[in-house]
Amino acid sequence: MAEYSAFSLLKNALTGNKDWKPAWRKPDPKASYDVIVIGGGGHGLSTAYYLAKEHGITNVAVLEKGWLGSGNVGRNTTAVRSNYLLPANTRFYEHSMKLWENLSHDLNYNVMFSQRGCLNLAHTPAQLDDFARRGNAMRHLGVDAELMTTAEIARLVPALDVSATARFPIVGGLMQRRAGTARHDAVAWGYARGADRRGVDIIENCEVTGFLRDGDRISGVSTSRGEIRARKVAVAVAGSTGQVMRLAGIDTMPIESHVLQAFVTESLKPFINTVLTFGMGHFYMSQSDKGGLVYGGDLDGYNSYAQRGSLPVVDEVMSEMLALFPGLARVRMLRSWGGVCDMSMDGSPIITIGPLPGMYLNCGWCYGGFKATPASGWCFAWTIAKDEPHDINAPFTLDRFHRGLVIDDKGQGATPRLH
Repeated sequence: MAEYSAFSLLKNALTGNKDWKPAWRKPDPKASYDVIVIGGGGHGLSTAYYLAKEHGITNVAVLEKGWLGSGNVGRNTTAVRSNYLLPANTRFYEHSMKLWENLSHDLNYNVMFSQRGCLNLAHTPAQLDDFARRGNAMRHLGVDAELMTTAEIARLVPALDVSATARFPIVGGLMQRRAGTARHDAVAWGYARGADRRGVDIIENCEVTGFLRDGDRISGVSTSRGEIRARKVAVAVAGSTGQVMRLAGIDTMPIESHVLQAFVTESLKPFINTVLTFGMGHFYMSQSDKGGLVYGGDLDGYNSYAQRGSLPVVDEVMSEMLALFPGLARVRMLRSWGGVCDMSMDGSPIITIGPLPGMYLNCGWCYGGFKATPASGWCFAWTIAKDEPHDINAPFTLDRFHRGLVIDDKGQGATPRLH
C-alpha cells in the first residue's frame, strides 16, 4: 500500500515516479462478508473506513456500480460548514467539522481542507436579525459565529458590490471562520485508501441488482458480478436511494431525487478567499486552488436521476452571481456538472437501522452531503457495528416523519425541493 511522506515523495522523484504502489487494490468479490456497504461515494467509503478503524470490523465490501467517486462526492461545490440553527443539525455538522480538521493527518492523505470561512450575506435588517438568532444558537452549542458589518465585508471581499445602489444592498452577514472547502476527489481517494489499507474490499463496476433474503431478513445482494452474502447490508447511495430500495420491495420513501448543478470558471488571479452565499436567492461561491470560481445555486425543480441540468437554472445562477459581482460579466464558464441529490421531507438526513431486518440506511442529505461525509460515515459505522444509533445521529430516524419529530432547519415544510 502506498505510503505518503516527504521521504517517499523524494525517493520516487529520484526514480522517475515508477515505483508508486496503487492507492487501493482491485479485488474480486468474496462469497460473503460481515458487512456490505452499497455505494462507493464519500459516505459509503467513510462508513467502511470507520467500521475498520473505530470498530475493528474489516471483513467489509464496498460495492460501487461505476468507478470510485463517480457520483455526488465528485459532483459538488466542496463547501464545508456547521452553521445550522437546530441543535440536532448543529451537533451533527460540528462533529463533522472536528473530523474534517484532522482528516488529512488521520488518512495520511491531503484532502486539501482549507478553513477560509463561510460568509452568509444579509440584504435586509430582518434577515440580519435572523442570522443573529442563528449565530447565537450556534454559539450556545460551542460553534464559532460572528456578525459582520458591511464595511468589514467590503474589506474581506473587495470585488463585492456593497454600494447603496446595488440591486440587493448588503447590510451585514454571518461568518463562520472555521468553515471552508476541501478537494472532493481527494476525500474519496483518501477514504478509499484508508479503508483498503485496513482490509476493506472496494469493488468497482459492481452494480447491485437485487437483495437476498432469509425469510424477512436481508442476507446479501445480487450484483452484476454474482451473489454476495453478508450479515449486515448498508445502503448509502444518495440520489439512487429510491431505486435501490425498490429492489428490496420498499416502494415509498420520504425523499425525492433532484438534480443540482455546479459550475466552474476559467482560472483567475486570487479573487475571493472565503465561501460566500447570497441572501436574496440561492447562490454560493468559492475559489479553487487552480483559480477557478466554483459556484452553484438552486435545484432544477423537477425529479430526475440525470447527472445534468437545464439551461434556465444556468441563467438564474449567472444572474445572481452578477448581482453580487458585476465585474465578472465577461468571465468564461469552463465546465458544469450535475449531482443527484436525495432531498428529504424536512431537509435533514436519515441514518438509521432498517427499514428491513439486516439492513441499514443512510440517505436524505439534500445540499449537505459533502460536508457531512466524515460524520455520516462515523455515525453510520457506529449504528451498523452496535445495532443502535449514536447520540449524535439518534434524531435522524426514518420514522420521525410518522411521529411528527421533523428536523426542519429552514422551516420550509414537507416540500423536499425547497430544502
